[in-house]
Amino acid sequence: MAEPGTIEQRVARHYAQTELEKKILDLLAADGKDIEWLTLADLAPVDEFHTGGREATIAFAAELGFTPEMHILDVGCGIGGPSRYIAETYGCRVTGIDLTDEFVRTAQALARRTSLAGRIDYRQASALDLPFAPGTFDGAYMMHVGMNIEDKAALFAEIRRVLKDNATFGIYDVMLTEQGEPRFPLPFAQTAETSFLATLADYRRALHEGGFVIERGRNRLEVARAFFREQAARAGEKGMPLLGIHLLLKGEGPAMFANVVSLYEEGVMAPIELVCRARAEGEA
Repeated sequence: MAEPGTIEQRVARHYAQTELEKKILDLLAADGKDIEWLTLADLAPVDEFHTGGREATIAFAAELGFTPEMHILDVGCGIGGPSRYIAETYGCRVTGIDLTDEFVRTAQALARRTSLAGRIDYRQASALDLPFAPGTFDGAYMMHVGMNIEDKAALFAEIRRVLKDNATFGIYDVMLTEQGEPRFPLPFAQTAETSFLATLADYRRALHEGGFVIERGRNRLEVARAFFREQAARAGEKGMPLLGIHLLLKGEGPAMFANVVSLYEEGVMAPIELVCRARAEGEA
């Protein structure tokens, strides 16, 4: 039986936490970090809630061409790891939105503690109803977000609405490869009720309908496999780290990770990057 509420409400509940900021800060303090003056390296183990962690963010951001004068939108920002990395590394201004209140509050607090609050702001909002005027942003990206949104054409059309003509939009999402069926739970969904995994072909169609041209892309499956093998080897040698993205999961964390790893190894899912351009008005 489906959990009550709209799909977005159920997705938000899936990620909802209590006292997440306190949990993170307590662990950082126990590790000897100065929690009033945190660095991106201090937070990297916990604030990169996607396959490949900080290294994936670095590789993805390098493809997007963001520059200091730009205002960038992070769609589904989580607790803000990629937005802080992009703001610090590329010098641009970043606005992040997320469905989950606790993620937004934690992102705001961590931006202050990393001295980046002047360049980043966050707000609770739906990616299907962005609270911004048309043409507000010079670029946008989303990382592991589309798996929770059924109507991807509507999602991309709404992102296109708030972008300037020819702006870059980057996607780093988990996609189906048509080689099998997913198993649950997964980090982004306890059951199929809130999972909207799609194929690359589905994304291509939805992006075209939503007003984008795909300029290039790359499949990061081998990188993902290597990442999880390395994580498993490290855990086997040193045990599970206290600070990690498992803090962002509730309930069946070990089963979620086990399913992700096995589905990547079987080739049922793959993390894929796409770099797109917002079609100009009148462009076919």
